[in-house]
Amino acid sequence: MSVRPHHGLAALPAAAIAIGVPFANRVHAYVLGLPFLLFWMLACVVLTSVVMAIVGALDRREAARRTPPPERAPRG
Repeated sequence: MSVRPHHGLAALPAAAIAIGVPFANRVHAYVLGLPFLLFWMLACVVLTSVVMAIVGALDRREAARRTPPPERAPRG
């Protein structure tokens, strides 16, 4: 399996956690009744699911584009 450019999208949730958590930890607000840090982590989990669904859809589209159509049996 080769790496495609859209596979770089998978790094977004990891970057959001690694870069965002130190900053989100300084915020003392509540969002939807949750402390902001907990809300941030929950949003990153949801973002991971969305990004992986997008990457999967792009992979399927790329595979369908690269796969030749099946040959049909002659009628007769």
